[in-house]
Amino acid sequence: MPDLTLVVVGDPAASHMQLLKQLPDQVRVIVSRDPEELKAVLPKADLLLNGGFFNSIFKQVFPFATQLQWIHNMSTGVEGILSPEILASTVPLTNGRGVFSSILAEFVVASILYFAKDFRRMIRNQTAGTWSQFDVMAVKGATLAVVGYGDIGRASAKLANALGMQVVALRRRASMSADDPQLSAVYTHERLHEMLSRCDYLLVAAPHTPETHGMIGEAELNALKNDAVVINVGRGPIIDESALVRVLQENHIKGAALDVFDREPLPEGHAFYGLENVLLSPHCADHTPGWADEAMKKFIENFHHFWNREPLQNVVDRKAGY
Repeated sequence: MPDLTLVVVGDPAASHMQLLKQLPDQVRVIVSRDPEELKAVLPKADLLLNGGFFNSIFKQVFPFATQLQWIHNMSTGVEGILSPEILASTVPLTNGRGVFSSILAEFVVASILYFAKDFRRMIRNQTAGTWSQFDVMAVKGATLAVVGYGDIGRASAKLANALGMQVVALRRRASMSADDPQLSAVYTHERLHEMLSRCDYLLVAAPHTPETHGMIGEAELNALKNDAVVINVGRGPIIDESALVRVLQENHIKGAALDVFDREPLPEGHAFYGLENVLLSPHCADHTPGWADEAMKKFIENFHHFWNREPLQNVVDRKAGY
C-alpha cells in the first residue's frame, strides 16, 4: 500500500485523536477544524474522517477533496453531512454504526423500567418523606414495538426478551425478519397502526431520512393505548413533536422517554421540561466515558479493512440516508 494522507475534520487536542497513532507509518495524519487549513490540504487527501460534531465545517470543505478513496463519519447518523456534493460523490462513505447499540439498548430498558415501576413517584415520595405504597407494573409479557430494527433495535430486542417481553418490529419487507428468534411478529408499513395499537412500549430507533420524517404523527400517536410509552433514541424529527406534546399533556399516553429532539439543545421553556410524564435525556444516552474512543476504534478497525483491500464495513446507502 503506498503512502496515504488522512485528513480529519476535528479538534486536534481531543484525546481520541491520539488513537490515530496506531495507524501505519505510511499514513500522514492531518487534524484540523480550521476551514482554510482544511481547504489547503484536502486536494491531496486520500481519506477523509469526520472526527467529531463538525458537520457544517465538513460540508463546507468537502468539495475541495478531489482525490478521495474513502470517507468515514465517526458517528452513526449521516444526515448532517449529506450535502449535494456528498450525495453526488461515488467515494465509499462509512459510519460508526454499531458502536453505541448496546449502551442505547440499556437506556431503552431503563426507560421501560422507569415507567413500569414509576420511579418518579418513588423519588417524589422519598423527597417528601412520605410512605405511600402503590402498585407497579410488570414488564414480563408486555409488548415492545420497534420502529427501526437495525443494530439498536436488535440490541434492545435482545434485552427486552431477557426480561420476558414480547418484541414486534416494523420492516419494509416482513420477510427480512421472518426467522428472527427475537421477534414474535413482524409488521409492514401498511399495518403500522395495527402494530401501534398492540404495543405497550414503542421504540423509535430509525435513522432520519425523507421516508421516516414525521412518520409517527398525530394519527399514529392516537393509535397507541392510553398506557403506552414512547421511547425515542433515533432522531427527533421522526416523531411529530407538537403532536407528541399534545398527547402527553392530555395524558392520552402514559409517557415518553426522549434522548433526541427536533432542535438541540432543547430550547429553554420547551413543554417537555415541565411534563412529569417525560423522561428527558439531553442526547447523552450513549455518552459513556470513552465513547469517542470507541467510535475512533471503529474507524481504525475499518481502516485495516481498507489497508488490506478487504470490503469496508458499514457502507452507507446515500439514497436511503443510512
